[in-house]
Amino acid sequence: MELVGLLESLSALTCSGSFLIWMSIGTLSRTDKSEKIAQKIMTILCFSAAISLFGLYFAGGNLFGSANFARVLAVVCIAVGVSAGMNIKGEDIQGESNPHDLMKMRRESEEKE
Repeated sequence: MELVGLLESLSALTCSGSFLIWMSIGTLSRTDKSEKIAQKIMTILCFSAAISLFGLYFAGGNLFGSANFARVLAVVCIAVGVSAGMNIKGEDIQGESNPHDLMKMRRESEEKE
């Protein structure tokens, strides 16, 4: 039973750590160096969480009352870990204007008139 408790604690710690980095990635991406460090830490935490969640599943533990939830969350952690390595700084990934761009375009069109 101690293995299950250890895996539950490790899973919670690594998942919450990667979640906190994901939430603060805008602040951590102010320089290229800090962005790369944050991405590497997040990738390591996500893969560690996936390993511990798969271990929890195979050890017979459960997460939030469900044995299968650990396996699903492990797959999500793998997907987030892979995508954490993508560098999107300075690229428009949405393909649409944001409110600041719209205001800037409106101002420029009013100045031309």
